[in-house]
Amino acid sequence: MTREIHSALLTYVSVFLLLYVFAALPARAELVTTDQAAPQAQSERERVKALIARPEVAHKLELMGVQPKDVQARVDALTDEEVASLAAKIDALPAGGLSDTNWLLIIIAILLVLIIAL
Repeated sequence: MTREIHSALLTYVSVFLLLYVFAALPARAELVTTDQAAPQAQSERERVKALIARPEVAHKLELMGVQPKDVQARVDALTDEEVASLAAKIDALPAGGLSDTNWLLIIIAILLVLIIAL
């Protein structure tokens, strides 16, 4: 008889513990904004925009006949993957002063990415 009581008690305790675990973890659903879901992509986009907004880059763009506001609009039109790729290329550049030729190559690369995106 004690074996039957022990088996029944073990079954009741097991069922109780399983019910307690499932009852203790209720499901929740919340809305997630785009900024919460992809903050990194937004910060990379801001970094690219900050590079384009620099005075020497804006001046070079104007010399090439491209208005900085047009470039800003094109950066806004890039996908997150394209922005991440462009930001990675910017990060790969050496720190320090770049010559005019290097800046020109960077601007050309940015414009090519922007042209391809259109």
